[in-house]
Amino acid sequence: MRIYERYFARQIYLTFIFILFAFSGLFFFFDLINELNSVGHGNYKFSYAVLRVALQTPSRFYEIIPVAALISAIYVFAQMAANSEYTIFRVSGLATNQALRSLMKIGIPLVFLTYLIGEVVGPYTDQLSERVRLEALGSAVSTNFESGVWVKDTLTARADGEQVTRFVNVGELRPDATISNVRIYEFDSQFRLANVRIAKTGRYTPPGHWELTDVTDTQLIDVVPSGAKPTDALNPVYRAKQVTLPEYSLRSELTPQILSVLLVSPERMSMFNLFRYIQHLTENHQDTQRYQIALWRKLLYPFAVFVMLVLSLPFAYLHTRAGVVGVKVFGGIMLGMSFQLVNTLFSHIGTLNTWPAPLTAATPGLIYLVLGLVGLKWVDRH
Repeated sequence: MRIYERYFARQIYLTFIFILFAFSGLFFFFDLINELNSVGHGNYKFSYAVLRVALQTPSRFYEIIPVAALISAIYVFAQMAANSEYTIFRVSGLATNQALRSLMKIGIPLVFLTYLIGEVVGPYTDQLSERVRLEALGSAVSTNFESGVWVKDTLTARADGEQVTRFVNVGELRPDATISNVRIYEFDSQFRLANVRIAKTGRYTPPGHWELTDVTDTQLIDVVPSGAKPTDALNPVYRAKQVTLPEYSLRSELTPQILSVLLVSPERMSMFNLFRYIQHLTENHQDTQRYQIALWRKLLYPFAVFVMLVLSLPFAYLHTRAGVVGVKVFGGIMLGMSFQLVNTLFSHIGTLNTWPAPLTAATPGLIYLVLGLVGLKWVDRH
């Protein structure tokens, strides 16, 4: 890096670290206040609340990094403009396009840091955070349905290659990935109910099996009429055969990783887990729009650092008479918050209107990139 680039990088990185931890401390305080509502329930003590919020800090870092990069760069350039440092750089031959390329170099480590936190650290600590809370409360994961979680499972389970479709109802999903109050409704290739299994508990045994305990297996056998007249497909005649088993090994495409999706929101999952879950939903002919948008957001969000740095450069051309440093920093905070708002808004609108996931995820960044380039062109001319 050139001398002026090292100078820019040192100033921006130092300010970035300060702003990142300042904002994280603010969010830590708000998150802790929100957790106080659960303190006192079960074994959930104040120390567990602090631990849970602390484990959520990496995800907060992931959300804050682009905004912190914007504010830190605006602050540094505003100080340089106030002290006429940036004017000296320009007189010495620093062109706008050169400054922009230098900012892109400075942003590369921040992009890698965002990917590292978003793909490795954040998803792992978020799941730990949820497990700490659930174990302390003695609770389990379920959906808004009173019956629990419903998952579709399709596999080829028979020697003749016939496809079997299962609808699995999990009453409770424990933080250790064990399941309880399980009901499995199995349909044949013609979508006729063939089997109903009810199990008290279940534990995953790789590869591809669930060990169920206290199982009641009810097999529904289609009874062929004695006469020549075929059975009405809409009113079939069945004979039920029920067996009680202490243990049963069930082959299934479902894994604890797929079920653990319910522990965290799609926006806080890793791209790998999102991709696997989208594959599962696609194979079972289920809607994947929300998870595809989350996947593309995870893919493109780190590059928002570059967009934020482009937005910050025009502030270097605004002298002190155009506004004090504090006003510029406040403007940077508003820009960053508006980007987060627009990004979230587009995700919801894209889900409701079934827009293409890449377009939904990329549009906010493209809008703010155009704003930054237009602002840079304007200040460069004036």
